[in-house]
Amino acid sequence: MDANYTVLARKYRSQDFQSLIGQDVLVKTLTTAINTGRIAHAYIFTGIRGTGKTSTARILAKALNCQSADRATATPCGVCENCRAIAAGQHIDVMEIDAASHTGVDNMREILDAAQYRPTNGRYKVYIIDEVHMLSTSAFNALLKTLEEPPAHVIFILATTEIRKVPVTILSRCQRFDLVRVPVDTLKKHFAWIATQEKIELTDGANEMLARAADGSVRDGLSLLDQAIAQTGGHVDEEAVLNMLKRADRNVVVDFMKTILSGDVATALDKVDEIYTNGADLSILLTDMMEWTHWATRMHPALRAGEVQNLPYTADQREQMREINSRTSLNTLSRLWQVMVAAVPEMQSAGNQKQCFDMLIVRMMHIAQMPSVDEIIRQNKSAQPDVAKPAPVTESAQPKAVEIKSGKDLADLMQANKEILLYSYYSSNIEISEISGTEIKYFDRGNDETFPHKLADFLIKKTGKNWTLSRQSESVHATTITEQKHQELVSDPLVASAMDLFADGEIIGVSK
Repeated sequence: MDANYTVLARKYRSQDFQSLIGQDVLVKTLTTAINTGRIAHAYIFTGIRGTGKTSTARILAKALNCQSADRATATPCGVCENCRAIAAGQHIDVMEIDAASHTGVDNMREILDAAQYRPTNGRYKVYIIDEVHMLSTSAFNALLKTLEEPPAHVIFILATTEIRKVPVTILSRCQRFDLVRVPVDTLKKHFAWIATQEKIELTDGANEMLARAADGSVRDGLSLLDQAIAQTGGHVDEEAVLNMLKRADRNVVVDFMKTILSGDVATALDKVDEIYTNGADLSILLTDMMEWTHWATRMHPALRAGEVQNLPYTADQREQMREINSRTSLNTLSRLWQVMVAAVPEMQSAGNQKQCFDMLIVRMMHIAQMPSVDEIIRQNKSAQPDVAKPAPVTESAQPKAVEIKSGKDLADLMQANKEILLYSYYSSNIEISEISGTEIKYFDRGNDETFPHKLADFLIKKTGKNWTLSRQSESVHATTITEQKHQELVSDPLVASAMDLFADGEIIGVSK
């Protein structure tokens, strides 16, 4: 083994802000802050693995301590003694601490005690605490006061992939920067440049697959590229990457999904056997099938979403997807997605993945062929005998004649039609003074401005007539429906005898 070999992720690690890819907002903010002298005493970088959190921390440490200028500079030279020592992780004033192995309060106290002393070779003492969320509660508490008011020569830089596990009291004392996933196109350009530097052949298809497999992480992508180079000897093509990732070709995935949606179970299971024999990882195949279903749904004409950008398929594969969508409902794609999502934990816990995957395919194919709810309703309607069907009600049909002569008649009509809210207000607050023809005179104890509109709409709907509602300005001392029921109840001999048993008893409510 060549003792001088350095893996690509370390060899091409960003050494300055200009080479930090995919983090334009972060770079602009930090360079502006350094150039204007607005340097914070504490920073926290968060994001998924491999996006440049620790690299950014080292670059910032270089910018603060570079000897090429008499003050902090946004363009560290990279060749002075301080820059080279920081890049190698050997600078006496820049301490990188792994929080996973220094979780206790005693470790934190040692760091804070040392922070009181001025730097030896640089302008600032820089403490880079990686995976800071691993610190214990007591260690966080010990850090709080110093983090808020550190000595002027101390800068804290915290990094974490689990920002939610960091106490709010810590976050409030830091300037927070979220490092985003690096876009696929940016990764492809970076990998192509590295391939040129390393004098290897990297096909565009292989580059695309590596960039997507990296899932936004530069380090993950470079590790995969390193592995691909080692396996192929320097000629990295799509087939080699497929074999390395144990993935099926996208053409295979598109063809497989077409078979599933066709309903041919025997052919689908034969294809599963073939893919499995060729060495594909069935868990990754399930992920690829979910990816296809997601993009097919995004492209479905029923959504009217227009042309989808950054679709990871060739023109021919997109055309096949459109052809499948033309005879597949959005409802079917949605059901397939739900079944596949539910199968992910099953695949992870299954003792035999092949058996689990076979059963998943059978389940998917039966669900895909199930009719939608609308189709079932239409089928049921068409299956019913065409006899004794009632005539449809037309808009011109008149409501059934209803006679209202008293307040009780009106209350009964409300109850019969289950107008609970209207009846509740009416029975408790409305005094009816007169009902004559289609005119009602009343007094409203609750003074509800909306009541006459609600009552008028109800009466028109149920009687087919326009009613005149006259609201009295003063009470006519008539009883409400609730009061009438109370009086009827009190006058009942059986209730009266029952009340005699309870000298201080009182009727507080009447229910039917």
